Amino acid sequence: MKMYAWIVSLGLACVACSAPNQTSTAEDKAAVEVASLPKAPAEAPAALTTADAGGQAAPATPARATAAPAASRKLIYHAEVSMKVSDLGRANARIDSLTQAYGAYVSDAAETRQDGEWEHKMTIRVLPAQFSALLAGLNGLGTIESKTLSTDDVTAEHADVSARLRTKRALEQRYVALLSQAKKISDILEIEQQIGEVRGDIEATESRLKTLNDQVGYSTITLTYFQVIPLDTPDAPVLSFASRFTQAFYQGWELLTGLVLVLVTAWPLVVLGGAGFWVLRAWRQRREQRSRTA
Repeated sequence: MKMYAWIVSLGLACVACSAPNQTSTAEDKAAVEVASLPKAPAEAPAALTTADAGGQAAPATPARATAAPAASRKLIYHAEVSMKVSDLGRANARIDSLTQAYGAYVSDAAETRQDGEWEHKMTIRVLPAQFSALLAGLNGLGTIESKTLSTDDVTAEHADVSARLRTKRALEQRYVALLSQAKKISDILEIEQQIGEVRGDIEATESRLKTLNDQVGYSTITLTYFQVIPLDTPDAPVLSFASRFTQAFYQGWELLTGLVLVLVTAWPLVVLGGAGFWVLRAWRQRREQRSRTA
């Protein structure tokens, strides 16, 4: 048990140690309990240690000590192209021919028809060696509205992820070796927990490495092309005399009812205006009578 504690606490490095003394004190025995083992040690930097395919640790060359040769660089090519075509059906047939000719394939596609446009959008995957040739072939589909090209160099990230994966696998094998030698239930449970954590890290690292390999192995072209669809303008309806007469009658009726409603709404003004007119008329009549008598 003492040997297990030394291996885990020192980063699971191979340490030559002698068998524990039979007369060790109770304090020494408590120090070697697996229950007090630290969590899985942080993985060693890729520049210090790596492990070969068989899980054996071996000296590693620093990942960034020297620049990788051009032939071994990990590059991701991506292009976004938008264009206007005159015949979308003919463009579809042309794209099918181009993908077959250059060994490409369409990973996903979508079609929409709205606002006077018939649009197709698709993602094309092609080998990097055929990337430029396929892009040139797409130029003949129609008028290019926009084109964006980008290149990502993931050489350093790919090397780091690969080294991390080798280290994690070697760590897993060492935990498995410790598990086969463990005797106490608490030791077994502790080691199995560490193995579960390491295997989770391995799965995540493998997933990232798989994604990088897929992006490097096949370049991506996001292609959007559309055709303008003319919208038909409906002709104005021809109205008969009877229809026009009926429409004029209803318009006159609406005008009349509107005036009545206005008068009803303004009845206080009508009353005040009538009273004022009556007072003014009476005043004028009195004035005329006075002038006659005078």
